Amino acid sequence: MKTAIYYGPRDIRCGEKTSPIINEPHQVIVEVSATSICGSDLHIYRGAMDASMDKGYSQTGHELIGRISDIGSEVAAFKVGDRVSMAYSCSCGECYMCEVGQTAHCDTTKKAVYGFGTPFGNLNGTHTEALVLPYAEGHLIKVPDAIDDPSALTLSCNLPSAIIANKLADIQPGENVAIIGCGPTGLLAMDIALSKSAEQVVCIDKLDYRLAVAEKKGAITINSTGDNWKEEALALTHYHGFDKVIEVVGYPETLQMCLDIVRPGGTIAAIGVFCDQEFNLVLADVFFRNISLHMNGFANVQPYMHEAIRLMESGLINPCEYFTHNYSLDHIDEAFKTFYNKSDGALKMLIKP
Repeated sequence: MKTAIYYGPRDIRCGEKTSPIINEPHQVIVEVSATSICGSDLHIYRGAMDASMDKGYSQTGHELIGRISDIGSEVAAFKVGDRVSMAYSCSCGECYMCEVGQTAHCDTTKKAVYGFGTPFGNLNGTHTEALVLPYAEGHLIKVPDAIDDPSALTLSCNLPSAIIANKLADIQPGENVAIIGCGPTGLLAMDIALSKSAEQVVCIDKLDYRLAVAEKKGAITINSTGDNWKEEALALTHYHGFDKVIEVVGYPETLQMCLDIVRPGGTIAAIGVFCDQEFNLVLADVFFRNISLHMNGFANVQPYMHEAIRLMESGLINPCEYFTHNYSLDHIDEAFKTFYNKSDGALKMLIKP
């Protein structure tokens, strides 16, 4: 059976694995209809998580839409044929951490994440033809047929993360909002922020084609490669700074950008996946400016999947519009390369087995 395998930095390609079988009563097998590449997967691709990946063995991918083809004896909430997606982190739904909403920190699965190597549960990835999903009742969700495959893929990570970012920022009508990073999750966070009657939503990125997408949706845009980007951004707030800043990149320099433009008493919601071990956070600056800083890269998406479905069913959010490229699983290497290099206007990859 075809599956994407990590062979080293910038070397993820289609290989073969044995077809999955159920060996625990809480498992199901899902035949993959479509999958995609998340921005966090690029940390794996560039080698930032090389120590976590077993070369020639570890699989990749954590975004899924598919149908159940086999089911364990203890699974009652799903049946063969159900169209499902799952949270990128595997959670049991019954432990203390799951009950308090910290599903990414599940006591049972020990913070297991699909397609992120041995330290994160050594789970199979979604870049495959079929895969086993353990603790199915804890983190799977049925997906209505009316939601198209590309949009459904964002249930695993992108859209719930965008919802979380907006909830952490707690955007109120009339507030000035900045979003740093206009990848798919950043654009979805922008869509939600625009619906909250913010005074202005300012999107900051270094790629003009992504900024053009944000501008078309109604955001003000600033290219951060310009020498005066910060001056330009602060001028929009009459130099008070932004009430709320959402970070969706995951680099020390982008977190510093947030600190540079947030107003005293403002809030930063940083949901990018940070792989760097250290950051020179000046505590006196955060303390004396009364800044609220939320770090949430290891997002608890499972509790927000139902809300994500409602946003799509109501027509408020249409993630399908951010998918720009289609690939077969055989060409997963090309998909990663295109997405990583941000070539050919790449925003989101649709990958079909």
